[in-house]
Amino acid sequence: MTTDLMIVLALLGAAIVMFVANRPRMDAVGLLMMALLPLTGVITMNEAIAGFSDPAVVLLALLFVVGEGLVRTGTAQRIGDILNARAGGDETRLLVMLMVSAAVLGAFMSSTAVVAIFIPIVLRLCHNTGASPSSLMMPLSVAALISGMMTLVATAPNLVVSAELVRQGHAGFSFFAFAPFGVPVLLLAVGYMLFARRLLPDRRPPGTDARRPPSLRDWVETYALAGRAFRVRIPADSPLVGRRLDQLELRKDGINILAIERRSRFDTGVIRPDGTTELRAGDLVLIDARSAPERSRQLQQELRVEVLPLEGSDYFFDRTQQIGMVEAIVPPDSPLIGSTVLEARMRAEYRLTVIGLRHGRQPAGEDLLQEKLRSGDTLLLTGFWTDIAKQEADSKGLVVLNMPAERADVLPAAGRAPAAVAILVLTVGLMISGWVTNVHAALIGCLLMGIFRCVDLPSAYGSISWKSLVLIVGMLPFSIALQRTGGVDLAADAVVQLAGAASPRVLLAVIFAITAMLGLFISNTATAVLMAPVALAIAKETGASPYPFAMIVALAASTAFMTPVSSPVNTLVVGPGNYAFADFVKVGVPLSLAVLVVCVAIVPVVLPP
Repeated sequence: MTTDLMIVLALLGAAIVMFVANRPRMDAVGLLMMALLPLTGVITMNEAIAGFSDPAVVLLALLFVVGEGLVRTGTAQRIGDILNARAGGDETRLLVMLMVSAAVLGAFMSSTAVVAIFIPIVLRLCHNTGASPSSLMMPLSVAALISGMMTLVATAPNLVVSAELVRQGHAGFSFFAFAPFGVPVLLLAVGYMLFARRLLPDRRPPGTDARRPPSLRDWVETYALAGRAFRVRIPADSPLVGRRLDQLELRKDGINILAIERRSRFDTGVIRPDGTTELRAGDLVLIDARSAPERSRQLQQELRVEVLPLEGSDYFFDRTQQIGMVEAIVPPDSPLIGSTVLEARMRAEYRLTVIGLRHGRQPAGEDLLQEKLRSGDTLLLTGFWTDIAKQEADSKGLVVLNMPAERADVLPAAGRAPAAVAILVLTVGLMISGWVTNVHAALIGCLLMGIFRCVDLPSAYGSISWKSLVLIVGMLPFSIALQRTGGVDLAADAVVQLAGAASPRVLLAVIFAITAMLGLFISNTATAVLMAPVALAIAKETGASPYPFAMIVALAASTAFMTPVSSPVNTLVVGPGNYAFADFVKVGVPLSLAVLVVCVAIVPVVLPP
């Protein structure tokens, strides 16, 4: 063992100790190693920072942006809604559907992002079905980790291993090269978790209902809004066609037009109404009507409008991505005090409509527009979320008191999910076809996400996990340093001697076990960086194909089930699932052993040594 190798191994050991202690942060450790390795003289500074231009690192950054497009457009959330509808309160069916959905979605975007998306969905499903979060959160993390065994772009270790193949003169893995192993492992994990969930104690977190924000349904009940919502279509023979809203004076009859759904050539848009808005034939108008039922029916006949059934259960709940509500209080110094609701001109000043008013706990009467505002009055306002956000930022005249719980579910790019899905399909298609490189395909996908407004520049930059990228870049120089100092060959010789004249399957099992055990202490990405060159050296020394050895490292790197710190995916579910460290050991160790057996059995068949 040379002096240079001893220095490199000492730095590697120090990095592992810092990873285990989590001090400093992992990305800071990567930067530290990037600065120290050139001082050894084994690699140059240019080689230490070469990872920033590595195609695998650039591809990973681009895929974060593509995944953000799926998040912002609500593609992932819609999957949660489907789960809620299809599960029907059956916890077994829910677990199976949850794991399959998380694995499929995670095959095309960051598994960490998938878990972050699904955590609120799972909590909502648990609330609806009475299931314990601890019975579903760990299956979610397991499925997200297994999604890394589905496609080339599903997780960073796959890209690292494929890049190492290319670096050593071999062809990299194809897009779906991992699927023949990931699908059987997913089926195994689903069956295992149906049994293993019984090993998890029911640790429901303390209830937070007392502090939860009000929901729109709460306000519908509090302000007696039920029965006031109408969706009407304006036929061609209606006297409303061609008239502006300020010419109609409908508010005197207790009618507020909240929004207008108007079909264009390609889709249906939701228009914010104002006095200059001109109604057209075919418009769908969302109306809040405070007038008496007899007067409402009379107006419908006079205006010749067609009343349509509400798509949501009540008060336009199907339009909560565009239209919301907010409670605001009239402060003592408000210029609105003494004015009637009509005189306050809320629509003109705030672009919001008053649909409810309470003097203390006493709700206002039917003649809401003529009610005079007093200090401390609570107003219920409705309008577009963008206008509600402006009112929240500007407290002039009114101070926002409560935002509804649904505000957290509002998507920045709602309605653009079809475009995001189409772009994802195109990006994956380009990767599979090989017409362009994977990086080029991902770059095209990112640009299209921006062109179709699925993402904007701030969200694109914010979506990239710079911590993960810096960690990868910081650890990549170890691969060069260990190869140059003979460390990789030394490790390969040790594994071969340990296995003796054993079959390739035994070698694969040993590599899998070492990779999985190393992943207990450092991130699965760093594990792949270190183990990929070792596995390829073993293949070279034994005269075998490099592909099964590279694949076993990638699969083992995603088998990070055994501790809550072996992957960010596990760390995310610890709090919502209220898990202890031992819960991961108890469930993860048997599953990891089972995955080892399946992978060692299948890999040599699909990829002969």
